[in-house]
Amino acid sequence: MTFKLLGIFLALCIPFLIATIWAIVDVAQKDFGTAGKKAQWWIIASVPFIGFMVYLIFGFRKGKKQTGTI
Repeated sequence: MTFKLLGIFLALCIPFLIATIWAIVDVAQKDFGTAGKKAQWWIIASVPFIGFMVYLIFGFRKGKKQTGTI
């Protein structure tokens, strides 16, 4: 694998990795009503490449920020 090909690969993968991590952290910080719904969004957000897009489109506004919890 050449360095040019490796650079292109990393340039394409790093943004998806960052977005996936952001979605997982966001799910962890929100309350979705039940533990089952939260687990469902956690699994969806964990799917590489498309999970964060599905969460962003359908799940981002469903959860509410938790207040006053440790």
